[in-house]
Amino acid sequence: MRRAFSRLVLIVALVATAAVGTAALIGEAQAGPCRCPLIYAPVICDHGKTYPNPCVADCHNAKNCVPTGGL
Repeated sequence: MRRAFSRLVLIVALVATAAVGTAALIGEAQAGPCRCPLIYAPVICDHGKTYPNPCVADCHNAKNCVPTGGL
C-alpha cells in the first residue's frame, strides 16, 4: 500500500511539472497581441535576435528573418 502511494505521489509530481513547463511555453508563444502555434522552427532576424518561429517574430515586429536551421 505504501509503495502504491509513493508511486501515485511521484506521478502527480511529474504531471504537475509537465503542466507548468507547458504553460511556460504557451505563455511565451502567446506573448503580446498574437497567438502563435507551439512549433519550434527558429528564425534569426536582422537585429540578431532569434525567435522560436516566424509567427512570434512577426508579433515582435522583427524584420528580415531567416530560418536558423538548427535545434
